[in-house]
Amino acid sequence: MQEITHQFNSAWTLFLDRDGVINERADDDYIKKWEEFSFVAGVPRAMEKLAATFGRIILVTNQAGIGKKLMTEKHLNEIHRMMLKTIDLLDGRIDKIYHAPELPSPDAPLRKPGTAMALQAQKDFPEIDFSKSVMMGDSLSDMQFGKKLGMVTVLIEGKADDFTGAEPDYIFPSLPDFVKALM
Repeated sequence: MQEITHQFNSAWTLFLDRDGVINERADDDYIKKWEEFSFVAGVPRAMEKLAATFGRIILVTNQAGIGKKLMTEKHLNEIHRMMLKTIDLLDGRIDKIYHAPELPSPDAPLRKPGTAMALQAQKDFPEIDFSKSVMMGDSLSDMQFGKKLGMVTVLIEGKADDFTGAEPDYIFPSLPDFVKALM
């Protein structure tokens, strides 16, 4: 297991991607309702340890299924409400969720790798310092998002992207594996 050399504490903010990190990714589809949502094994329990370590935990997720009219904001909010309820029951937390409903295009600043979701989080929580922030995700756009803002980046293995120019600082098989290395 990779050794973590940073000293993370309550002064740090953790930014998390959702699909592939918190929940299992749907093969060539979108998670459109709670019944399709399945946590990655060990994630709800691991969120308790992350809550005890990081001062803020922010979820940033691209959700083009809304832009494609495959689901609505109401559906997404219900998924997130149930996800948060499960995490809260196990003493974990996510302080706020930001999502980008747009379709992929150069005119979609909310979508990662654009940084608008992080800038909104910093506006909502002025104590967020990107030099003391971690971006954990499973895609090239997640790593680019973190690198643009000067964050430490953690890649959760899964997608076979080429990370040239956005090499992650750490690579783990899953969020719970990252938590094991923290402890």
